[in-house]
Amino acid sequence: MTTTTSPSSATTCTGIPLPIVSLNRVVLLTGITAAIVLQQPLITTALFFIILSAVVYGKNGSLIFFVGSRLFARQNVNAKTEDQKLMRFNNSIAALLLGSAQIAFLLDAPLAGWILSGTVAVAAAIALAGFCFGCFLFYQFNLQRFRFFGKNQQN
Repeated sequence: MTTTTSPSSATTCTGIPLPIVSLNRVVLLTGITAAIVLQQPLITTALFFIILSAVVYGKNGSLIFFVGSRLFARQNVNAKTEDQKLMRFNNSIAALLLGSAQIAFLLDAPLAGWILSGTVAVAAAIALAGFCFGCFLFYQFNLQRFRFFGKNQQN
């Protein structure tokens, strides 16, 4: 699900450069790990709102995209990219799980909250290791949608 961009088209690229995708995963993994170690659900709350803004507003509303665009400016020019729809799908799953964790924490069910948050951290770790579970789900979702509705279905 990645594409290559030439230096001349990097400014008009619609994908998310892979260094920023990796930064997103690292932020989720380290943030949730710190929250679990410190037993601070507020860290997961902050991550939830950071990811939620990326889901709602796309890369224009993503704090991680903003920071990554500046931090990795040189690498992003020639980097492969990931489809924005795939990134939004993955972030939607993370936001759903982190949002559910917030509800669990509010309902005084911290174990459930940590399990839901930990699921996001595990998925981020596995993605950093080379297998994107959210990408697999995205592919399966689109495959089933095609089987049910045919190829005329719009994204």
